[in-house]
Amino acid sequence: MYKPALENGKISAYEINRGRIVRSLEFIQDVIVISLCIGLFSFMVLEVWDMFLSLLPPLDFHVVTADILFLLILVELFRLLIIYLQEQRISIGVAVEVSIVPALREVIVKGILETNWSQVLATCAFLLVLGILLILRVWLPPTFDGIDPEQKISQHYRNLHKQELGIRD
Repeated sequence: MYKPALENGKISAYEINRGRIVRSLEFIQDVIVISLCIGLFSFMVLEVWDMFLSLLPPLDFHVVTADILFLLILVELFRLLIIYLQEQRISIGVAVEVSIVPALREVIVKGILETNWSQVLATCAFLLVLGILLILRVWLPPTFDGIDPEQKISQHYRNLHKQELGIRD
């Protein structure tokens, strides 16, 4: 089914090609994420310009508030992409924060009194679950004596991959 990594103490051509394919796909994925970052940054610049234009008289409080909150959502998404580029994984804390801001934006922009009670109840439940996730994420690392379990597992697989290819540190 699978060829062994080492044949007579040598690395097989299959393993070398597989490593090259994985590196190529990771490079393409990084290029896609970088292009997303550039596009998102450009869109944020346009939103800042639009926000400054909405500050001119006559001033509409709801439009200005919506623009500021939308800009915060874009900043959080940009931060999520940057963390992904640095660590090659999605940060749970930032992903939860990115999910909280749009929910709060909808409540703030529409107004709590103008929103249907079932939608307010669903938003509260959603925010409660996300808050619990944030609390659990903060409390998780101390249970591992300050070691981030995701980083440790990731490092373990990197070391295994290096051993398969015969790379030494």
